[in-house]
Amino acid sequence: MSIADTPATYPIPPLPRGWRMAAVHAGIKRNASREDVTLVASDRPATAAGVYTTNLVFAAPVALDRSRTPGTGFRGVIINSGNANACTGARGLDDAKQMAALAGRELGALGEQMLVLSTGIIGEFLPMATVEKGIKAAAVALSGDERAALMAARGMMTTDTRPKMAGGTFTADGVACTVFGMAKGAAMIGPKLATMLGVVVTDAAIDPADAQRLLAAAAEETFNCVSVDGHMSTNDTVLLLANGAAGGPQLRGADLEAFGRTLHAVCEFLAREMADDGEGATHVMRIEVTGAASRDAARQIARTIADSPLVKTAVHGADPNWGRIVSAAGYSGITLDPTQVLLRVNGTLLFEAGSPVPFVADAVSDSIKNHRETLIELVVGGGPGRIRFFSSDLTADYVHLNADYHT
Repeated sequence: MSIADTPATYPIPPLPRGWRMAAVHAGIKRNASREDVTLVASDRPATAAGVYTTNLVFAAPVALDRSRTPGTGFRGVIINSGNANACTGARGLDDAKQMAALAGRELGALGEQMLVLSTGIIGEFLPMATVEKGIKAAAVALSGDERAALMAARGMMTTDTRPKMAGGTFTADGVACTVFGMAKGAAMIGPKLATMLGVVVTDAAIDPADAQRLLAAAAEETFNCVSVDGHMSTNDTVLLLANGAAGGPQLRGADLEAFGRTLHAVCEFLAREMADDGEGATHVMRIEVTGAASRDAARQIARTIADSPLVKTAVHGADPNWGRIVSAAGYSGITLDPTQVLLRVNGTLLFEAGSPVPFVADAVSDSIKNHRETLIELVVGGGPGRIRFFSSDLTADYVHLNADYHT
């Protein structure tokens, strides 16, 4: 697929100052039109932070990056798709370190100044000669323009149908700063992070501890609130890098809060995009739970609804089946009083005070059928806990895609 063929439902965000990107097809993927090596480079040392899968079976790049973040002095990220470098033992870790060293050499940096991401088939060794060829080609192609950003986002994709990018700006000490994020993920998503890779870069200057704290907080309310099939991956990683190229001191106080809000918005957009691009999906579900005893309780209720095959198939069939949603909340493991539960779907009240209320089923069905997003609003009491959670419907295409996927 050429760049001209790539679906573009929103503008490509600009890259922050001091950042360049590139992606090439090296040959890890069989399809020569699909990029599989991506290089993200800063023209100066950058702060880096990361959040990672909680799966006890984790890939070599996760082990490597986790040992290096948070920290300073980083020059970029090298990414390959088509091979996860997971369950590959000592050789896999050596290969991840070699990827970092090769990319660092191309940027005039040390291997220790690079981070590594991989995604794709589990249990196969990386073809390092092919990876090295791709790294060299990507380094030559580095650019800071929109096409480079698009290519980089495409280079992370596996079963995704489209690249996922988001951007935002904020002002710090009178200086305009930019945030750019890209992610991949379409299935094996949940329950902490997703089968996803994410890279967020900014030209603001941020202390490593602040970067780690704000990234963890943003991920907790965005990437940890998306589920397609409830299956946790081995490679989930989101990296944040800040190079300070915009000028000015390290962010503090209100400026740091402004960055945090922008980071959250970027991450939430990317999280929704992953749910919307769930394998075989025809609908994205936005689940808003309020009134729980805590945010964690609200998240557990929302996740149970999101992962219910019966809820997901009801949405796919445009069936306003309130019983499936309410019963999923009831078995979530969170104590609730059914007489305090209220449910709306796409703005129509379906259930209140322990009983269904009259509604026009055909009208609600049409609202689901005719809109990509289905909004499920559930009030479970009078507590302060609330969450926004994204998921997708379950279709026959999802089954076919994963039944046929090579393992």
